[in-house]
Amino acid sequence: MKQLPKLVLVIDRLNRAIGVLCRWLVLLMLALGGWNVIGRYLGLLVGRNLSSNSLIEGQWYLFALIFLLGAGYTLQRNGHVRVDVLRTRWPPRRQARMEVIGTLLFLLPFCLVMVLTSLDTVAESWRIAEGSPDPAGLPRFPIKTIIPLGFLLLMAQGISEAIKNWPLAFPPGRHNPRQPEERG
Repeated sequence: MKQLPKLVLVIDRLNRAIGVLCRWLVLLMLALGGWNVIGRYLGLLVGRNLSSNSLIEGQWYLFALIFLLGAGYTLQRNGHVRVDVLRTRWPPRRQARMEVIGTLLFLLPFCLVMVLTSLDTVAESWRIAEGSPDPAGLPRFPIKTIIPLGFLLLMAQGISEAIKNWPLAFPPGRHNPRQPEERG
């Protein structure tokens, strides 16, 4: 049990570092997208194509990196969409309990299924050195590797959040309020 706080710290630091990286990737993606637009129109004026399929694909590769790698960080920052209509009215203990139950019943199994089902696709992509069907496009196999990695990071952050919420959700030593206390 003493190892759990260390595990939480490692997972949180890892996802926080990746979240910082994703912030920079957003700026890079925006700059690349801006260049793709400007290059298309400026290229018409100068009579030369200043954009390319690789730059356009680079933009959506960056989006995939941000989306998949940033999911764990977003969970850590409580940024995922929730059904707040009910949740905001609940006391903190019930909120924590629902976080733990939701994580264990939905988030972790979903992430595990995504990791397991993507592994064959990623392996096949690497085996054939999958590339873009577009001329001058980027290779696809490296970006497909991010799919299971992103879901592993999200799963790890889910475990971290469940560990952090557990003491509030299920306090140790509390008796069951539905059962009468024994009197001696």
